[in-house]
Amino acid sequence: MALLEIKGVAKRFGGLQALGGVDLTVEQGMIASLIGPNGAGKTTLFHLLTGIYRPDNGEIRFRDFSLVGLSPDQICAVGISRTFQNIRLFSRMTVLENVLVGMHQRLPSGLVEIFFRSRRFHLAEKMAGSKALEILELVGLQGKEYEWAHQLSYGDQRRLEIARALASEPKLLLLDEPTAGMNVSESRSLTLLLRKLLGEFVQAILLIEHNMRVVMGISDRVTVLDYGQKIAEGQPEAVRSNPRVIEAYLGRSQWT
Repeated sequence: MALLEIKGVAKRFGGLQALGGVDLTVEQGMIASLIGPNGAGKTTLFHLLTGIYRPDNGEIRFRDFSLVGLSPDQICAVGISRTFQNIRLFSRMTVLENVLVGMHQRLPSGLVEIFFRSRRFHLAEKMAGSKALEILELVGLQGKEYEWAHQLSYGDQRRLEIARALASEPKLLLLDEPTAGMNVSESRSLTLLLRKLLGEFVQAILLIEHNMRVVMGISDRVTVLDYGQKIAEGQPEAVRSNPRVIEAYLGRSQWT
């Protein structure tokens, strides 16, 4: 069952074609990877999926509902959440507070209840705190909830970004280079976490990733972009041996 369908999506910035008629489908129960050299259009596609940019042409449908023209908060509300290539945490807030920020779309309290600190507001606040602690335990940050976000190690900051994204209860999780800056052990641990999330916590995961060991080890499908065009798509091993992909990455050394 297709959860996300992208058809003929194009985006230009002046005379630069960032994406040119890209098609991509992410099915329920799938971990899909989007790869390609720097400047291939991967993050631009994520910006289109989350309402930061609007496509010049093409259609983006999530659960058979068009996302084109929706704002980032509306897209979050329908069930898509993301992390960023460059970590974007609230550095002067605690780990717990960062996760609570990610819950604002799902909290039932209205402005009146918040202003008057109603009983319902206090109940919702208590439930949110409990859920945030559960998410932190899930991603391996238990015991660090009251640390400042900027005091975490780089790998733990990546985990906190994922925790904050999970707090909005997404059906589709978009991860932009989640293992960037991690060592081999940290990357392996994060890969295990992503497998754990699929099915129980999210319906599908789409990730941009340069670590080919991670891509080959976790992906059900790999899509390759180069200069804004899709040049290959399929199962990891088939993509790995594709001559156009090898050429785009300037040699086989990228796959070791």
